[in-house]
Amino acid sequence: MALSKEDILEAVGAMTVMELNDLVKAFEEKFGVSAASMAVAAPGAAAAVVEEQTEFTVMLMAAGEKKVETIKVVRAATGLGLKEAKDLVDGAPKAVKEAVSKADAEALKKLLEDVGAKVEVK
Repeated sequence: MALSKEDILEAVGAMTVMELNDLVKAFEEKFGVSAASMAVAAPGAAAAVVEEQTEFTVMLMAAGEKKVETIKVVRAATGLGLKEAKDLVDGAPKAVKEAVSKADAEALKKLLEDVGAKVEVK
């Protein structure tokens, strides 16, 4: 009588860590494999996969002609006070927002460009 996958999973789920360690060693001996070599191969294979960037930084490169309007947009987007927002705009190039989604980064870029600021999304 053969065991089903569910029976095997149920039995493994009921084992202690020490029993699982013994089971892994038994598999290694019986089938001539090593769990350690699989763990080493996985990071190399994962590095080959190209990941799409999910977090972006909105960089204010220059305030432009309408500095006051730029400060207002920076305040609204970041929640900074007037002095902090002014310092950020005066200190350009600086990051306005970091680790934001692509949609949020593009929306903020559009708002800043609409008031004449030079902006980059990285």
